[in-house]
Amino acid sequence: MLITRLLGEIGKKWFNFRKTTRRSVESARDTVFRGGVVVISTIFIVWLSIFLYTVFYYSYMPSMSYVRPVHLQFKSCDEQKGICSFPQAHVQLTKKQQLLMVGQPYKVNLHLEMPESPANKELGMFMVCAQLRSRDGYLVDHTCKSAMLHYRSTLLHTLTTLTFSPMMIFGNAEEKQDIGLELFGNFEEDQSHPVTIIFIEIQSRHIEFYSANLMINANLSGLRYWMFYWPILSACVGIGTNLFFIMLVCTLSYIHFGTEEENTDENFSYEKGEVEEDNDLKSDSSDPYDTSSQEDTLSVTDLKSEEKSIEGEKLVKGEPSYIQEISTLIAESSSGALVK
Repeated sequence: MLITRLLGEIGKKWFNFRKTTRRSVESARDTVFRGGVVVISTIFIVWLSIFLYTVFYYSYMPSMSYVRPVHLQFKSCDEQKGICSFPQAHVQLTKKQQLLMVGQPYKVNLHLEMPESPANKELGMFMVCAQLRSRDGYLVDHTCKSAMLHYRSTLLHTLTTLTFSPMMIFGNAEEKQDIGLELFGNFEEDQSHPVTIIFIEIQSRHIEFYSANLMINANLSGLRYWMFYWPILSACVGIGTNLFFIMLVCTLSYIHFGTEEENTDENFSYEKGEVEEDNDLKSDSSDPYDTSSQEDTLSVTDLKSEEKSIEGEKLVKGEPSYIQEISTLIAESSSGALVK
């Protein structure tokens, strides 16, 4: 009896150890799997935040500057030297439908490279007019601005010439001025009539110039200003904001769906544990080393067999059995009732 009980206890402990080991392995495997999913999800979310900020930057930020050369044309005089018409030019900004961003203010500047010649010094002030037109010739806006050479006295001109004379001799410096004229200070594109052509006219027949360039610069303000002039700070804030909201959405989704999965897993594991316990009990009851249940069943069968043998002996000897005694008692009680 002692050996059988000892073997039974050893079997139970081995079964519990095997169950604990199996559960530990399953939990470790689930932990590793969840950790890998978290790492991959974090990397994906970070790159997604960077991608979203990059897309937003290039879709929200306009091109900062456009430069177009201005080829001024005029009519020559037949009888005398010089020009007989105002210099003018048609500058085509783009061959597409639209160049400038709608809603973004722009500055339109004209840069004239003019020599410090006696003609330009005697010219004084002159007018420069510009017209903004769409592809179909619609006049969007027009303006006229005045300009002139910067004044320098004879003494200052002499000192400058003497100072820069070596560079002027070798061609590294010239006696010229770059005149910048702001034609439009806060122009915004009209979506119904996008500007594609700029007409420029200098209203003077005595002007002399080397070249002319048209520059269109975006006048940034607000968020665009910070994104362009503070790119690193803006990128950190933008990527951090995208990362925060994406992580918030993913966390809430994980909590919502994770709780449901845990509930279903707990129910399934609970049912599975009950089934395993029933199977274990059945296997334990069928264990050859556990003989206590077998002894109990044997004792019950032996008692039943002894009772049957005793009843048989009574029948053989002619002694009344329990059934016969009960039947005689019933018969006597019924006869007594009839007599009364």
